[in-house]
Amino acid sequence: MRSYHRTVPAPADPPLGIDVIGVPAGAPVELEVRLESVSEGVYVSGSVQAPLAGECARCLDTVTDAVDVELGELFAYPDSVTDETTDADELPRVVDEQVDVEQVVRDAVVLGLPLSPLCAPDCAGLCPDCGERRADLAPDHGHETLDPRWAALRGRTFGEATPSAD
Repeated sequence: MRSYHRTVPAPADPPLGIDVIGVPAGAPVELEVRLESVSEGVYVSGSVQAPLAGECARCLDTVTDAVDVELGELFAYPDSVTDETTDADELPRVVDEQVDVEQVVRDAVVLGLPLSPLCAPDCAGLCPDCGERRADLAPDHGHETLDPRWAALRGRTFGEATPSAD
């Protein structure tokens, strides 16, 4: 078994993340990996830590966080039973006595990302009428909405006495 510690910059293209959150390009990605020779290949296990940046899914404010994920993957030896019985895209392979962990790291990080990152667990989001952050608005904030079918009556005052026909 061999252990390695590496710090590598996050790739810019394609980015390491999803539309709303990801690892900023060039940010340090910390890798702790263990390589173990097993009968059918090389088993790679370890952990990945990286900073995250994105936007809140409710209020669109900036969100910063970190991801810490575990990884584990078998890289099949050429001409092994595993190599012969699995599709080419099912398992990674040992190529020229080397393993390329980039796709394994990418998959682990992206699967570890929150699908709807929040700036705070109780984020109220945006006002649907004016688009301002609800956290910044007064507690009595509201918008008068009038049904368009009643718009013709808007200028009239209700409760006024109408002249009688007596």
